[in-house]
Amino acid sequence: MAPEGALRASLVRIAETGCVEIDLAGDGGPDVRGPAATRLQRLRTEPPRCVLSEVRPDLDALEREGRTDLLAGEAQLEERLGSAVRQGTVAALAGWCPETEVGATAARVAGAGGALVPLRAPRGVDPPTLLPGAQTAPPAYTATPVRRSFTPLVTTYGTVPYADLDPSMAAGIVYVSMFGLMFGDAGHGLLLVALGLLLRAGRPRRAAALRPLWPFVAAAGLAATLAGVAYGEFFGPTGVLPVVWLAPLDEPMRLLAVAVGLGAVLLVVAYAAGIVNRWREGGPAAALYATTGIAGAALYLGLAVVAGCVWLDQAAYGVAGAVIAAVGLALTGVGLYATTAGGPGGAVQTGIQLFDAVVRIGSNVVSFARLAAFGLTHAALGAIVSDGTTALAGRGPVGVVAAVLVFLLGNALAFSLEALVVGVQALRLEFYELFSRLFEGEGRPFRPWHLPVQPFTAPAADIAPSTGAETVPPDPAWEERS
Repeated sequence: MAPEGALRASLVRIAETGCVEIDLAGDGGPDVRGPAATRLQRLRTEPPRCVLSEVRPDLDALEREGRTDLLAGEAQLEERLGSAVRQGTVAALAGWCPETEVGATAARVAGAGGALVPLRAPRGVDPPTLLPGAQTAPPAYTATPVRRSFTPLVTTYGTVPYADLDPSMAAGIVYVSMFGLMFGDAGHGLLLVALGLLLRAGRPRRAAALRPLWPFVAAAGLAATLAGVAYGEFFGPTGVLPVVWLAPLDEPMRLLAVAVGLGAVLLVVAYAAGIVNRWREGGPAAALYATTGIAGAALYLGLAVVAGCVWLDQAAYGVAGAVIAAVGLALTGVGLYATTAGGPGGAVQTGIQLFDAVVRIGSNVVSFARLAAFGLTHAALGAIVSDGTTALAGRGPVGVVAAVLVFLLGNALAFSLEALVVGVQALRLEFYELFSRLFEGEGRPFRPWHLPVQPFTAPAADIAPSTGAETVPPDPAWEERS
């Protein structure tokens, strides 16, 4: 909020701070194409970047000199001026600002003659979501390198609703753990760690854009290294490391049981987070009846207890599991039926959806068997390369050279192929089996208005506050401050 005479200066401070997303009225306000936008269109060139002048510049001079960067900045400013609500000599704009930045932003706006007035979020409007480390985060909103590298796992799936939990750190830890189980080789894992450190150092230069991901790459390599130590794998079963836990090719069923058990535990955690999210989104009722809330969790736990009865041959577990599953099924059915049009058609639709929910629970648990399957694949490839290297090494000098080539090329192929496949499979498990229980809807990302501000020595034209028309001839003798 600011007097008309201070509105432009206040908006310049907001643009320079880059911590506020301003709500635009409709398609940008009553005067969508202002003087700067009109001149920018006449030049018919894309601006290399948008820059905002500290004071109102001479638009005609900018057009003559082809300063599309400054014209583009003025066009964005005009769009926000046109969205202002005016009462007498005072104008106001609504927007969103991170709570931690309200004080500093208010002080900057006050220095320009305006005021930042905190308001309650309007009913029926979800605030934009700002995750630490997101690309749209304002310059002053910092995040640790690890969090910044894990955030793309979530933003690639979608925008987290404002009311939901931020799963970035948990998602990153789960991802690298699953990656490590499938890519378990200490030698290959150390190569990934080295690659992460190279990215941190800015090498190679062509991959400079990937530098923020170095903690993620290094963490995946560390997980693979630890799994490789547990498997006794160092560029395959070379005998360099002893088997600490199990050898995948020797105990595949044990590895399979561990993979499915880990998946079952992860689904419990996902259901717990889903219950919290449904409660925060719609209150107790939403948390109780949702398939990703208490109802779905009860159905899942009941079926898990029944499966435990079969595994342990304990009839009591079967009865308890059946009761829990029945309660979960009833609650899920009530929630699903409430979303239909009712009547016989709604009952049929509910029955189909209940059957699908039960089938999906079983398929989701079994899907984690791929953790063992791809761990076995990686171990098998390593064994093939190791056996080939050993067989060639005992055939004289030529065999030694051939063995070195087989070792290098074989490990390069196994590393590149498995890293790609395992990375995709871990992402698939996280998105389809886990995130589908965390999120039911999608939010919108926080997009603050941020433009660099170019200072000038002399102010130019004044613009009438109500129409945006120039009322005072501009001073043509403005100069850019060095």
